[in-house]
Amino acid sequence: MKKSNSISRIVPYLAFLVIAIMASSCSNSDSPKSTPTPTPTPTPVTFAGPTYLDDYSSISSWGTNSQWNLANVHDPTVEKCGDYYYMYQTDASYGNATDGHGHFFYRRSKDLVSWEFMGASMTTAPTWVKDSLNNKRARMVPALPPIANPSYGYWAPCVRKVGNIYRMYYSIVVMDQIVGTDPNTSWSERAFIGLAETDDLASNVWTDKGMVVCSEPDGVKSYVRNGANDWEAYYKFNAIDPSFLATPSGDQYLIYGSWHSGIAALKLNPTTGKPDQLKTITDYGVCIAKRGISRWQASEGPEIIYNPDTQYYYLFMAYDELSVAYNTRVARSKSITGPFVGIDGRSVTDGADCWPMITHPYSFNYHTGWVGISHCAIFQNPDTKEWFYSSQARLPVGVAGINVSNAIMMGHVRGIQWTQDGWPVIAPERYAAVPKTTITEASFIGSWEQITMQYQYKTIQKSVTIFLTADKKVSGGATGTWSYDSVNQVLTVNGNSCKVNDAWDWEATPRKVTITYSGLTTGGLPVWGKKIN
Repeated sequence: MKKSNSISRIVPYLAFLVIAIMASSCSNSDSPKSTPTPTPTPTPVTFAGPTYLDDYSSISSWGTNSQWNLANVHDPTVEKCGDYYYMYQTDASYGNATDGHGHFFYRRSKDLVSWEFMGASMTTAPTWVKDSLNNKRARMVPALPPIANPSYGYWAPCVRKVGNIYRMYYSIVVMDQIVGTDPNTSWSERAFIGLAETDDLASNVWTDKGMVVCSEPDGVKSYVRNGANDWEAYYKFNAIDPSFLATPSGDQYLIYGSWHSGIAALKLNPTTGKPDQLKTITDYGVCIAKRGISRWQASEGPEIIYNPDTQYYYLFMAYDELSVAYNTRVARSKSITGPFVGIDGRSVTDGADCWPMITHPYSFNYHTGWVGISHCAIFQNPDTKEWFYSSQARLPVGVAGINVSNAIMMGHVRGIQWTQDGWPVIAPERYAAVPKTTITEASFIGSWEQITMQYQYKTIQKSVTIFLTADKKVSGGATGTWSYDSVNQVLTVNGNSCKVNDAWDWEATPRKVTITYSGLTTGGLPVWGKKIN
């Protein structure tokens, strides 16, 4: 089961011890159909941007959660209700600070910058989880004995407004081994996706509606492992990491899955929010994305959205292990059930590697950098229609002066914009509500940091210093030319057409306003830039 490589491992790991702007967006073409830009106003020199620390270890305990802001975030989901955005998450915290205080913790914000920690949205696991687990064990061949006191993981909820109610699809994972206690010869027990509903997120009063789907064996592989190197998974689809979408025509789908056989699309009854039946393995959904042909795949954390401007469904996925290597890929389709294809035109539904990649471990100067950046939430400001990307990001392994630094999990919110050919790109800097200014050609002359990211497993992509000069030349760590289209606010650097925006330089001391750009190479790799002088 996923996150036996992931969250299930970070629980003991953590126990070992005790916000980006709508930055730029760029691609190899300009951005169409964008939301009208508000009339720019000068940025105050004294703009009071975020000052909270990225290393929150000194305030990581439960008693200081009023100071957390976006500290201790993992696998977020974001939905707006009234004046507030609400963010819910996996049970994960530095030093296991949240242990014993409930599950599916949440926080709220009016501006996506300052967040108030609110506590838990679930007190204990619903009784149906244990009942369903042991009923299924009794029907296995050979039958397995009941588990008297299952050990649970509480992972990756998805909250969506559906009509006048809010649904939370949540994951509860049984951590016990199917047979015995040796993980090398037995798979972890199954996972369940449940449903809870509320009329008002502010009330935090949820009514549980029971099971939606579970990890179900497909009869092809045995649940017994032949040793530590046996990666042939037992379940058809792993019932974790739910994402929900109602299509323009009114159909509703649950998108879910992790590692086991790929990502599934499961059609739901719009009234109940559940499938009509789970009698055969085909009732558990159809595969819409997979990584290769193995039954054990390093992809998970699907997030599904529909962009009415491009009329595509976009499937965002997390690739690789979560603590360091996590990176975000995206594919798209005209149909929610696929086929989903990448920027190279290859079918991710059929197992092709997914491009573009839109996040990767990275570092600008004067900062440790961030790793483990994926399993994202994609959401809109309902008023402005601006798109946002949110996920956790971790500090790298072995940062001096921070015990178990890779267990520092800071929530990031970043702006998204769309290229002319309809692909999302992510802002290089975190959102900070920097006021928009009038950006002119002269604004670009100076020193920049640029990261042209390669895909390298567990390897931080570092910035180089480049110079944009008045003669329209690029020099330093990259060479070429640049130009600026002030009407469309498009900066073209060495062939990449970039939408530029005001930003907050989180790495500077002290932090300050700047401008950034973001784009994709022709092969679907991110290019990020930040002005430093």
